[in-house]
Amino acid sequence: MAMRKVSTGTIIAIAATGLFLTILTSALLLSSQTVPSTGTVLSTVEVGVYNDQACTQNCTSIDWSTLGPGSSTTKTVYVKNTGTLPMALNMATTDWNPSDADGPITLGWNREGAVLNASQSINATLTLSVSPSINSSITTFSFNITITGTES
Repeated sequence: MAMRKVSTGTIIAIAATGLFLTILTSALLLSSQTVPSTGTVLSTVEVGVYNDQACTQNCTSIDWSTLGPGSSTTKTVYVKNTGTLPMALNMATTDWNPSDADGPITLGWNREGAVLNASQSINATLTLSVSPSINSSITTFSFNITITGTES
């Protein structure tokens, strides 16, 4: 029996589909939404992060653009409680690349601990700041932003 060759493109498509389904499945088990600064945002249960006030455009990435030492920039997103119970919000960052960028580069927001009722949404301002003394070898960075809703 002759074996068929599978193209590299087919293999990549199958691998990407598998990765997407794995991420989507794991996201459905959490009560948060991860918003990478570069990459894809995964929808999760009970908290949604959106680009628009109507909460119809899921936030899939955030481009912080170019920043210099001592500078900062802000981005506005909209967070919605898609569940049926009040949720208290919190935000964390993970998976810094390079890892030593975590510290000289910081992310804060104005909605820590805010409580959203079921179906309620609010705007949130994310502020990215770069230390004036950042190591000059850090020229690019990426990290994940996780916004979590905890029943309150």
